[in-house]
Amino acid sequence: MRDLSQYHAAVGDFQVVDLEHDVAWVPDVLAGNRTLFVAAGSVSAYVDLEGLGDEALTVDPEKRTVQVRLPEPKLDKPNIDQERTYLYSQERGVWDRVKALFDAPDQQEFSVLAEEKTADAATKAGLVARAARNTRTMLTSMFQSLGDKTRFAADNA
Repeated sequence: MRDLSQYHAAVGDFQVVDLEHDVAWVPDVLAGNRTLFVAAGSVSAYVDLEGLGDEALTVDPEKRTVQVRLPEPKLDKPNIDQERTYLYSQERGVWDRVKALFDAPDQQEFSVLAEEKTADAATKAGLVARAARNTRTMLTSMFQSLGDKTRFAADNA
């Protein structure tokens, strides 16, 4: 199992992002902007198997059981698909339009926000829990094919 290093057990595709900068006490027509930026990307949830110690597997040859202690799954860094990511619309107040004539827009803010919101969407969608289930299913099938019953440390079975 250690040779696997990471088992990527679930992947989700998401489209997100809406960015708004308001200026307090000033009407939107004069200052502020709202940008609808659509970011498409994927996030993988994985179980890190590389650091598993010898105590991670307890084999009972007489009962034909294997007890497994797995680390919690983690989310990988979101992968934003630049070909499917675009600026949908932008509404700016008069001040922001004038300011844009002299300042180059900072696209890095969109990229950072896209990664953050994509990771949030993956968390809310339950991708980590799905990765845990998928990893258990994969290991159960693998050990079952060898004739062993699998138990997981958190299980009371």
